[in-house]
Amino acid sequence: MAKNQVQFQKGLSLPEFLKQYGTEEQCQHAVYGWRWPDGFRCPQCGHAGHCKIVGRGLYQCHRCHHQTSLISGTLFEYTKLALTTWFLGMYFLTQPKNGTSVLELRRELGISYNAAWRLKHKLLQAMKERDDSQPLSGNVQLDDAYLGGERRGGKRGRGAAGKTPFVAAVQTNDEGHPIAMRLSKIKGFRKSEIADWAQKHLHAATLVVSDGLSCFAGITTAGCAHEAIVTGGGPASVDNEAFTWVNTMIGNVKNSIQATYHGISGQHAPRYLAEFCYRFNRRFKLAAMIPRLGYVATRTPPMPERLLRVAEPSG
Repeated sequence: MAKNQVQFQKGLSLPEFLKQYGTEEQCQHAVYGWRWPDGFRCPQCGHAGHCKIVGRGLYQCHRCHHQTSLISGTLFEYTKLALTTWFLGMYFLTQPKNGTSVLELRRELGISYNAAWRLKHKLLQAMKERDDSQPLSGNVQLDDAYLGGERRGGKRGRGAAGKTPFVAAVQTNDEGHPIAMRLSKIKGFRKSEIADWAQKHLHAATLVVSDGLSCFAGITTAGCAHEAIVTGGGPASVDNEAFTWVNTMIGNVKNSIQATYHGISGQHAPRYLAEFCYRFNRRFKLAAMIPRLGYVATRTPPMPERLLRVAEPSG
């Protein structure tokens, strides 16, 4: 039997990672290239002419005399951690298939739990914003799903206390293979919520296949074609070939959450869901995830902890 080329790809080994990003100077050089791939540009006026104030680690524009550091205006701004620690964090969040918990990051990086939490959630925010900017297209399988389970003595099914609703969507190619997915927390399965989600996450003319849940008709407001297949519910509905990949992804994500995190809070569910999507959508080139995430981090604005602690908006 032929090996799965995605699963058996070389990826980026830890020794190779350390060879590329093992020193602070190497990490600084990488950040400079990601932030200014065509050479320095003043963030204030866009001018290229500049000088470096070596003792302070600042770049000063020759035109407007604005001073900026390598990490100011990026996700790394205000950090007290070395860039080597950030880069190791990116490695541990992108290379393992099931991700890495904050507690594991704390141990791997040798930092406090709170510092590991901030590092992880800032990187997850960068992942989320990047994927949110890339709508799905072509053929998409759509389904409703929930995080959390029934509380003893509580209501069963949709609307049960403690459940976090989210939309699961998987884009497939002409051969029916999964290309990309999007998992988005929403307030509830109402037509208006699905319409708002579709406007943000689907290109017009996308062909969407869903079950018979009435709210999914809302995706047509985004100019998408919609085919509803009534599955009847129950275990047999999961075996419907029209939803093979979306059901598989929902199962994989829930299993990974249980194995790695033992459950996640609904407050920060959008970032955790985005983490799984980010890795899945870039699984074809594991070794490229570090520079891709680093590039995005240099274009993600600073996010202080007080904002990180606020519940992520739905959608």
